[in-house]
Amino acid sequence: MSLEETQKLLQTFNITPNKLFGQNFLIEPAFYPKLANYAQLSPSDTVLDVGAGFGFLSKFLGNKCQGIIAIEKDPQITLALRKQTSTSANITVIEGDVLKTPLPPFNKVIASPPYYLSTKLVLFLLKHNIDCAVLIVQKEFADHLTAEVGSENYSWLTVTLYQKAHVDFLDLVPKDLFYPSPEVGSIIIRIKPRQNPPPFTVKNPLFFEQMIKWLFTQRNKKLSNALEPFIKNTLNITKKDFQNIIQNLPYREMRPRELSPENFGAIADAFAN
Repeated sequence: MSLEETQKLLQTFNITPNKLFGQNFLIEPAFYPKLANYAQLSPSDTVLDVGAGFGFLSKFLGNKCQGIIAIEKDPQITLALRKQTSTSANITVIEGDVLKTPLPPFNKVIASPPYYLSTKLVLFLLKHNIDCAVLIVQKEFADHLTAEVGSENYSWLTVTLYQKAHVDFLDLVPKDLFYPSPEVGSIIIRIKPRQNPPPFTVKNPLFFEQMIKWLFTQRNKKLSNALEPFIKNTLNITKKDFQNIIQNLPYREMRPRELSPENFGAIADAFAN
C-alpha cells in the first residue's frame, strides 16, 4: 500500500477519513512483515484484523496463514474492503463492531485498530483464548499498560494487564506513516495471555475489577477514605459496619496510586471474606 493507492481508493469510494473514528490508514507496507514476525505467524493460524480498512494488511497476512477475519465497522470502507479482497479465498470480511458482532474462531490478532477502541479491544481480547495480539496503538495508551506503581500513567488498566498478560513494546511507528497523520505517536505492542499461574488471584474477579476502577478515580486519597463510598454502596453496609471492617484492612493508610497490583488483590479479598 502507498499514499497514492490509499488516496485513490478514498476518492473512488467517496470516503473522507474521520479522525474521530480513528480512520488513519497505515501507508507503509514495510511494517507488514514485522507485524507477522512479531506474531510468529504460521500457516495454521487464523488471524483477526480489527479495523481492516482497505485490506492491504489482510491480503499480506492471508498469504502466510490459514485464514483472515477482516472486520470493519464503516459501511463505505467495508464496501471497498470486499472489492479489494474479493480474489482472496481465505479472507472473511465482516461489517460490524468487533465488540458486538459474532466472530468465527481465531487464535491470533494482528491489526492497526482505531485508537478510540484500544481499551475496550484489549479487555475484549483478554476474554478470548488467543495466542497473542500484535497491535499498533497510541504510544500514550501503551504507556498505561506497563506503567510503574506510583507513576502518572499507573492505572486500573495497568493492574488488569499485569494480572492477565505479558506486554512487550516493539517498534515505534512515526506519525507520517499514516494517512491522514494522527496527532499522536504510535507503537507496536504484543500482548500474550499468561500461560502460567497469574502473579495473584482474587476470590471475586468482578468485585476486584469494579474496585480498582473506582479506586483509580480516587488515586490520591487515603485508601480508607477512597473505599468508603464504594464499599457502602456495593456491599450495602452501614458506615459503622465499614468502620469495623476498615480497622483490619491492609494498606488502609496508603493511597491507590501507591499500591501494587498484588496489594489491590489482597484488599479485594479482604472484603470477599
